Formats: sequence, C-alpha cells, structure tokens
Amino acid sequence: MQEWLTQFQLIVDSLEQARERPGDNDEQRSYFSGKKQQHTFKSQIVTLPAGKDIVDAVAGAKGPTSDISLFRERQSKFASGQGFDGDKAYVGAENVQTPHKKPRGKELTPQQKAQNKEFSSTRRIFIEHVIRLARIFRIAKERFRLHPNTYEQIILTVCGLVRFRLGMIVFPVTIKN
Repeated sequence: MQEWLTQFQLIVDSLEQARERPGDNDEQRSYFSGKKQQHTFKSQIVTLPAGKDIVDAVAGAKGPTSDISLFRERQSKFASGQGFDGDKAYVGAENVQTPHKKPRGKELTPQQKAQNKEFSSTRRIFIEHVIRLARIFRIAKERFRLHPNTYEQIILTVCGLVRFRLGMIVFPVTIKN
C-alpha cells in the first residue's frame, strides 16, 4: 500500500474541536489551546489528491499539540519518499510542500502570491472540503460533550462515514427473490 501511495502527492491538514473543560487543573492546562482560547482535541486528516479518499486520520491529540509534531509522529507510517501538500503549519517538515511564507519585515513578491493562490486553490482546497464533510456531523462540529475516552472512536467512525459518502466504501448488496 505504501508503494502505491508514493505515486500521489497526499494532502494533510489538522482541525481542532472544542471539548468540555476537564475538572482536574493539570489536565485542563494540557488541553487548553491558546489559538482557540478553549479546551480542544486536535485531529489530523491525510487524503488523496482531489479529496478522493481519506488515507489516514489521527484523532484525540491534546489541543496545544502543533500540527507539525502531530504530522511527524504519523509520517513513519508512510514510505520515506512520500510527498505531502500542507499549509504553513507544516513549514520545515520533510517531504511537505507548503505555500511561501512572508519574510519578517518584507512582503511576498507578486509571483509568490500567485503561486500561493494557485497552490491553495488547485491542490490544498480538497482537504478543506473533506474536513467540511466531516463537520457536517454535529458530533464533529460542536463542543464534544461525551466522555473524552470515546473521542477517537467517534471521530474515526465519522471519517468512515465520510469515506462511505465519497464512495470509497461499498457494501455488497444481496437481492432476495
């Protein structure tokens, strides 16, 4: 499977979902995301080009976990030469193409801006569409109110439902006479 995936440039992105505030003070600190200003779970999705299928999903990481560290933990599951497309959160990761980042105190050239726009609109937009498909389910969109231990199972089930919706999972149909 890893060899077959190497012919594609996979797309990776992360998302955060609010959760109930943990009661334990140390635990609540470990889940507090400064970006969202609330307690969150972080998930990461890897898809085929054009969002045709979900290749890998990670769910249940603590909110402040950076996208790149979550990616580096899972990158060993793929072949060493596997290419990825990511957003600016993945700058510096191995084998990941990212948009140009604005240099400190300077501006991007018009050519770099055009390249960023082309990169976003023709390659990376598909992961955002897959994330939207996952967020259609209320359990993956709103604050997670269930027991935190069930989060990973539920999000992976939602990813399975998204794969079914995309047509990647087909159940055999038997017709009874």
